[in-house]
Amino acid sequence: MSRLIRQTLTIARRDFIATVMTPMFLLFLLAPLLFGSFGAVGSLGAQSVGQSAEGKERIYAIAAPADATRLRAADALIRPAVSRERGLPTLVTVVPAADPAVQARTLLSNPDIDVPAVLYGPLDRPQLIHANPQSTTARYLAALAEQALRDSRANLGAGRLSRPTFARVERSSTSLGGKSAAGFFAVVSLFVVTLMLAGQAVGTMAEERSNKVIEVLAAAVPLESVFLGKLLGMFGVAVLFLAFWATVGINIGALLPPEFAEGISGIAPAIGIPGFVLLYVLYFTMAYMLLGAVFLTVGAQAATPREIQMLSLPITIFQMAMFGFALAAIGRPGSWVALAAEIFPFSSPFAMAARAATSGEWWPHLVALAWQLLWVALTIVIGARLFRRGVLQSAGPKFRWFRRG
Repeated sequence: MSRLIRQTLTIARRDFIATVMTPMFLLFLLAPLLFGSFGAVGSLGAQSVGQSAEGKERIYAIAAPADATRLRAADALIRPAVSRERGLPTLVTVVPAADPAVQARTLLSNPDIDVPAVLYGPLDRPQLIHANPQSTTARYLAALAEQALRDSRANLGAGRLSRPTFARVERSSTSLGGKSAAGFFAVVSLFVVTLMLAGQAVGTMAEERSNKVIEVLAAAVPLESVFLGKLLGMFGVAVLFLAFWATVGINIGALLPPEFAEGISGIAPAIGIPGFVLLYVLYFTMAYMLLGAVFLTVGAQAATPREIQMLSLPITIFQMAMFGFALAAIGRPGSWVALAAEIFPFSSPFAMAARAATSGEWWPHLVALAWQLLWVALTIVIGARLFRRGVLQSAGPKFRWFRRG
């Protein structure tokens, strides 16, 4: 047994060093930065497009001067409470023409400005026309007409009757939105990191199959040691990858603008930062061991990179389904969907990481980790046997999985 452990650790150290001490690993390590740059460029492009159209949208109210003054006063009172969430266009009031109905349709059809809704007629019987039945702007204009009419009948001017005082108070607990955001981050980051790093294991396997290194290793040490060593070696690479980006994230957080840092501070797990970090690492380990063992097993069943890609595609699609399953569990905590995602072995690490963000209970994590550890052990045992069989069979032409016609 001690000899098997030494051989396994030797293979793990060999694969870790062979992967890390290459220029390609630096590119692999900086891959999230590349993806983030693409996302930032796309976001800036979308933002510039939105800003270019921001000043070209209006809602109109065709009203007499007195009513127009009341509508603008009501708009100034109500808009600050809803504009940030709904993105309401600017209100413009115009004097009625001879036929306000025709005037309203002309404004709605303006080719140079987007006009989602127009109000005309007396305030007690306002007429509203709109182009999009799902738009909230027509209902907003109706609310302005109601408020302006109430102010008129109460003989109120444009001044405010109340003088509100706003005070910011820190919450004693994390908001539901902050918990959900933390859960979403946990699921997405776990999925991306485990899938990318498990794919790296398949890449090294394909390279060693093509240059016959795997056959040399099979002749020198038991294939079970090769399987476990590769799994542990690539797990070491995964830990290094995770530690690097965790360090970068912690240090970049101190350089963020105050308003951005305040927004991120509201995203907090319910179980607490230290507990969440511990559980995140444990669930990352379980997810990687499960996925890495499956990918290595698949890599042993094919002799060419093309065959490995063909076999890896269904697993990637399956893992995407597990990702969606875990995301559905975040939106429905306590439901049968969440329970099923937490029990199913391949979605359990993701769903339980999300649960650590949305619930403060510890005992479900102890049960889940024991359950996942059992499945990791089963997957490694079965994977090691299939790995041995695949390598031995693909060494000769008689037992090839993919026969060429």
